[in-house]
Amino acid sequence: MSKYAGEKVLVVRRSLFDEIGEFHGILTGDIDPAIASLLEPENHFFMDRGIAEEDPSHKQLIPYCVFRCGDKILHYTRGKAGGESRLHAKISVGVGGHINPIDTGDGRTGPEAYFAAVARELDEELLLSGPRTSRIIALLNDDSNPVGQVHLGIVHLVDLENADVQSREDALTDLGFTSLAELRGPLFGQLETWSQHCIAHLSDNKSL
Repeated sequence: MSKYAGEKVLVVRRSLFDEIGEFHGILTGDIDPAIASLLEPENHFFMDRGIAEEDPSHKQLIPYCVFRCGDKILHYTRGKAGGESRLHAKISVGVGGHINPIDTGDGRTGPEAYFAAVARELDEELLLSGPRTSRIIALLNDDSNPVGQVHLGIVHLVDLENADVQSREDALTDLGFTSLAELRGPLFGQLETWSQHCIAHLSDNKSL
C-alpha cells in the first residue's frame, strides 16, 4: 500500500505552468497574474498524491514559507517522519505543505482555500508567539530533480518580531535561526534545492 494512500493534493496541469511562462529557480516581479491563474478554481483540482508524486504532467502547488527574525532565517532538518522521503536529512528554510480537500471546508475555493491551507500547515508544524507579517515574494520551480519536477512553490516571506518558535512535528528537527551569510556559505550545500534558491535570492536582495 502506498504511504500516501487516501491523500489527495491540489495540482495544476503542467501545460498551465508552461502557458504562464516556464522558468527555472525563482520568479519575482509582477507575479500576481500568474498566482491568480494558478489559484483560479477552474485551473486546479485534487489528485491522489501517490499518482501525483510520479506524474510530471502535473504540478502540486506548495506554499513554502520562509521565516525571518531580524537578519536571521529559521531552518530545520527534515526528519524521517516527513512525508517526502527524498528530502530526509536535508536542511530546509521552507515550512509548508500540500493543499488538501479539508482546506475547501465551508465552501472555500481558490485563494480562500489556498490561504486556509497555509494557516493550517503552519499551525500543524510550528508553535509561534508574537506578531508576524507575511507576503508572497516569488514562485519557485526546479525541474532538475524528481521532487521538483512534480511541485511548484509559492514562496512566502514571514517576518517575526521574536525568535520564539517551536516545532510541533517530528519531521521538523534541529529548529534554529542562522544568519543569511552562514546559510549562503558553510551550510549551503546541505540545503534542499528549493531552500538553496530562496537563500540565494534573499542574499542577493537584502532590501526585501
